[in-house]
This record gives sequence, structure tokens and C-alpha cells, in this order.
Amino acid sequence: MSNIKVLVADDDPNVCEIISLYLKQNQYDVVEANNGKEAISLFESSKPDIILLDIMMPDIDGYEVCKEIRKKANVPIIMLTAKDEELDRVLGLEIGADDYVTKPFSPREVVARIKAIFRRMPALTNNTNTNENKDFTFSSFSILVDQREVIAHGEKLFFRPKEFDLLLYLVQNPQIVFTREQLLQKVWGFDFAGDVRTVDVHIKRIRDEFAKHQILCIHTVWGVGYQFHINKKE
Repeated sequence: MSNIKVLVADDDPNVCEIISLYLKQNQYDVVEANNGKEAISLFESSKPDIILLDIMMPDIDGYEVCKEIRKKANVPIIMLTAKDEELDRVLGLEIGADDYVTKPFSPREVVARIKAIFRRMPALTNNTNTNENKDFTFSSFSILVDQREVIAHGEKLFFRPKEFDLLLYLVQNPQIVFTREQLLQKVWGFDFAGDVRTVDVHIKRIRDEFAKHQILCIHTVWGVGYQFHINKKE
């Protein structure tokens, strides 16, 4: 995990200090921001590999910071929040966060979440089964695995890191119906503490992006879960 740069954005200096110290002990590079404006500025100047983003910050809250960053990059974002309501967690996921940690939390948990995100990304793009390093081409879109890009009708579609991971896993396992719990385990990892609504939010965003090109490829199997299936006309 050396050379991984983490932007820690939290208005509580004690939280920043504790997380930063633990991250540095685990060989991460760390930059700190104490408000929303500073977080956006440091994101642009320091080019972090992952962001720990507090929701309740002065001047610009974490939701707005997340939205602003998502306009420019797909860097993984973990939301730090004192809120424990499902609506707040889902909102964070809907605007582009990849994961969330509810305060109070231990620095060890934060590091575990970071490792889980980076562990899943190469695991999915270097699958040791039959689809290893294989690009996928359909009549209406293509998935470039190594580049982590989806191209439809000559246009690059916008997928956040976890959305791409979820789409790729489904594409690598066509026709198979997965429950939400199975997708949480396979894509987010066994140590993800979120709920199954997380999967629904990400599926909706993937569908919305494909809908711009009138592509339907992820289907709901009612009472069970989701499957990837391409009609011949796609």
C-alpha cells in the first residue's frame, strides 16, 4: 500500500490527526483538509488516490464536495459521518461515494475499508477465471477492462469506481442471477458493513448511464436479485 496518497477532509483536527497518524504508520501518504473549500483545492493540487470525506464540514459540506469532485474524477471516496440514518448513507452513495464509515470508528476500520477498495479493483480487473484481462464487446457498447472504460456508440460513459466494478462482475458472469448479498460480498468485499440498499443505488446509477443510449443490460429478477443479459438487438 506504499505510495497511496490519501486526502483526509474533516473539520475536527483531532479526527484528522488520529486518522493521519495511523495511515502514515501503515505507509500511506497523507494530505489534510479542514473544510470543504480546502478539500476541493487539495484534491486538485495533490491528486490523491482516495479521499476520506467528512459530511458535516463548514462552508461546503461533504455532499457538495463529493459532487464537485465527481464532476472531475472517479477517485474512490469514503464518507465519514456521525449520522447513522439509512437516508443519509444512501444519499452519500447516490451522489458518488464508494463507501461510508459511521462515527465513532477506529482508525483500523478506516484502513480496512481503504484496503478493501484497492483489493477489489485489481481483483476484478485481473480475474483468474476465463475472463482474465478480456475486453467485452457488444453491438452497442464495449468494456475496456485494463482502461476501466465503457464506450457506447463512440462515447465514453461515466461510471464511478464501484459502479464499474459492479458492472464488470456482472458482465464476467452473464445470465447468472445474483442476490444483493452475494454482490455485496463479491464486489464490496466480505468486510463491507453496508446494507443491501447499497447495491440498488449502484445498479440504478449504472442503468441511468446506459439509458442515455437506450441500452438495457442489467435486469431485475424479482424476489431474487440482478443479472446481466444482453438482447441480440443490443
